[in-house]
Amino acid sequence: MSQIRFGIVIPQGWRNDLPQVSSTQQFKYSKGIVIEAERVGFDSVYAYDHFIPHYKYPSTGNFFECFTLLSAISTFTKKLKIGQIVTCNSYRNPALLAKMVATLDVITNGRTELGIGAKWYEEEYSAYGYQYFSDITRILQLEESIQIIKKLWTQKVADFHGKYYSTKDAVCLPKPIQKSHPIVMVGGSGEKYLLKVAAKYADRYNLYYGTPEEMKRKISILKEYNAQKRKIEYSIVLPCLVTNKYEEVEKTIKKISRVDMTVDQFKKSVAGGLTVGTIDDIINGVSQYVNIGVSHFIFHFLHLDQNILKKFPRVIKKSKLFF
Repeated sequence: MSQIRFGIVIPQGWRNDLPQVSSTQQFKYSKGIVIEAERVGFDSVYAYDHFIPHYKYPSTGNFFECFTLLSAISTFTKKLKIGQIVTCNSYRNPALLAKMVATLDVITNGRTELGIGAKWYEEEYSAYGYQYFSDITRILQLEESIQIIKKLWTQKVADFHGKYYSTKDAVCLPKPIQKSHPIVMVGGSGEKYLLKVAAKYADRYNLYYGTPEEMKRKISILKEYNAQKRKIEYSIVLPCLVTNKYEEVEKTIKKISRVDMTVDQFKKSVAGGLTVGTIDDIINGVSQYVNIGVSHFIFHFLHLDQNILKKFPRVIKKSKLFF
């Protein structure tokens, strides 16, 4: 089995996860969380590639741009892998994106990953003036983009002539530090087309907020599509609410939920709630994913308790998952 790794989502404004202070203080808060995550033993940090909060909640809330945030955060870290969950292919020309990630890989001395997907947030596309093509078109565009990006990272000159994108005599200098190139993590849930792209090009496949049953199905389909038997890691983004005592869960839910919800209702709304509860509950939940082959976990903490954060990686890495 691949080594099990744990990442954390940087507080960014996606789900009301920034304190109600000035924008500069909010950045300092996010920076502090990342520094602490590295200190206590997390393996990686990630940012969402969106422009507005999840369904505009709160409608006036700040939301930090993905690559600007990652570039700034990366200079305060030495070990953490730096990635996106996941880059929206539609928002940047693939040649530009290749250049951005290569530069970030130099800045981080070889710690950058590229998470990329076809995306889904139609309201965001409309708000920012991007054309929202059909699912199949966005996935075909994604497939061309990954080919261009890999060419630019690994070849002296990259020529590509596709239906949606093309490059001619394109050069990407500096090249990424990592050889042959940074990890490409393809994210998404579409089984008919998206998983075919992941099977052909991904080093890691990522599912957002999926249950073990959903993830098991995705892995099975990926293996069917993976005719070349490429080595692909399996990753998942999981909502995580961890408390010292289970009795505190309901109290915390009332603090962070938009509506009045019972514990069971809340759990059902966040991937079955397998990562809601005490650290022992979290370990039991994570083990269900480990048993089906998932080796990379990205936790989106719905409520950050600094004391729990400090011991979370240490406790979970000493659990039965690693033996």
